[in-house]
Amino acid sequence: VQLQACGGGSVQTGGSLRLSCVGYGRTLTMYTKAWFRQLPGKEREFVAAISGHGRNTHYADSMKGRFTISRDNAENTVSLQMNSLQPEDTAVYFCAASREFTLNDSSYEYEYWGQGTQVTVSS
Repeated sequence: VQLQACGGGSVQTGGSLRLSCVGYGRTLTMYTKAWFRQLPGKEREFVAAISGHGRNTHYADSMKGRFTISRDNAENTVSLQMNSLQPEDTAVYFCAASREFTLNDSSYEYEYWGQGTQVTVSS
């Protein structure tokens, strides 16, 4: 099983980026999917999660209204549209998958992880 994230990059404050994560190998189609982010020396921080069928979503408070998580099970992908980016959004972003139905915000609940993609927001 492999998750591969892409779409990171550098933008200025107020800009947008769209991250995508593709699953390879054993199908993770109906798994709960999530995005986390991490700064050097810090714990991974929950960003957003989406249920297997895509009807339910859960966001960290600071991302509500700016970030949108979505998924395409036919393509085995999960995406994160990030708008109104701020310098404090700078981090390495990881996609993750969990067999649990609950939209957990703890990284310990996710069994599969992508390699991370860097997002840098400059002022």
